[in-house]
Amino acid sequence: MSSSQQHAERPQPQPRSAYAEFVRITTRWADNDAYGHVNNVVYYSWFDTAVNRLLIDNGLLDLEKSSSIGLVVETQCHYFAPVSYPQDVDVGVRVAHLGKSSVRYELAIFVAGASQSAACGHFVHVYVDRSSRRPVALPDATRLALDRLRLR
Repeated sequence: MSSSQQHAERPQPQPRSAYAEFVRITTRWADNDAYGHVNNVVYYSWFDTAVNRLLIDNGLLDLEKSSSIGLVVETQCHYFAPVSYPQDVDVGVRVAHLGKSSVRYELAIFVAGASQSAACGHFVHVYVDRSSRRPVALPDATRLALDRLRLR
């Protein structure tokens, strides 16, 4: 493989227009690491926070009573530019795939006001019965709401 082919396959920052919804998150002093930028593990927390905020805001998740819940079974992130406290970030969310019992979310971290993402990633929720932890079909209301987060 030539170096130009390798470069073309490398993930690239994304524009805001590539995402359906955004959730604003305020960074915290504790998010910065010894190198003066937000530590990589915090990005995964932002992904989880943004998706669950959208689910809760749309009446699709009740933290105490929902009979089915989404468990994260896969996650990944690519970093392009540093983020540091005290910057606010906007987490862009889109749905890339709706399976029978799973959802693949694609997410991006934008410094507030930035047009290109500082990081991009994904995670997969598998919906399970809260008690048995066995996979269940996505509830119809969830499927309908998540379908609106797909960019066509």
